[in-house]
Amino acid sequence: MLGIIAAVLFFIAFVINAAEVSTDDVFASTNIMLIGLALLALHVAGIGSGWAARGRRR
Repeated sequence: MLGIIAAVLFFIAFVINAAEVSTDDVFASTNIMLIGLALLALHVAGIGSGWAARGRRR
């Protein structure tokens, strides 16, 4: 789930950068990209990937 959110944030950062939209310093494309990278790192680390079903193996 975090990987999908990171991809959406990367797309938003790309659109802001490509359209040269003037935004606040908080919503700058670099800041959105860094948030996306943090979410992607959490996804790769296994956080937010959902619960794994652990059943008995016979």
